[in-house]
Amino acid sequence: MSNVERIFIRDESIRLGQFLKLAALVENGVHARELIQDGLVKVNGDIEESRGKQLRHGDTVTLNGITVEVASESK
Repeated sequence: MSNVERIFIRDESIRLGQFLKLAALVENGVHARELIQDGLVKVNGDIEESRGKQLRHGDTVTLNGITVEVASESK
């Protein structure tokens, strides 16, 4: 995972659906919901089925072979 892009968030946590949009992995919330419901999104290596899943600094999200890491602006 050496080429993992870090996506910085302002707050302590962010919901998965919002993070997918912030990381430009999806175009909108509907697209995010569909991909999550289809089991195509992994959080920390495990399939995640809730777009409301709270992500925190250090969590990784994988979609279509692309992995991004949640990073905190305060660090």
